[in-house]
Amino acid sequence: LSPRPAGLTVLNEPESSLHPDLLPALAALITRASETAQIVVVTHSADLVAALRGDDVGLLELTRRDGQTVVEGQGPLDEPAWHWPGRN
Repeated sequence: LSPRPAGLTVLNEPESSLHPDLLPALAALITRASETAQIVVVTHSADLVAALRGDDVGLLELTRRDGQTVVEGQGPLDEPAWHWPGRN
C-alpha cells in the first residue's frame, strides 16, 4: 500500500503465520499491489495460489525431481541458457 511502490516486489511465503481465513484478503492486497508493480509470490499454500489465479497471473510450479528443482511443464529445450563461469 506504499504511495510509491518498488517496480518489483518479492513476497516469500506471505501466508506464514496467517489464519487460512485471511488468505482471500491477502490475495486481494497482492492483486491490488500488482496493478502498479510486478509482484512475485513464493508460496507453499495451494489456497493462496487458488485465490490469486486470474487472467494476468503467471504461475510457475517448482518440483523436485532426481535431486534437483525443476519447473513443472518445462522441457529440456525450454530452459534458459545459463552459463556458469569457471573459477580461476
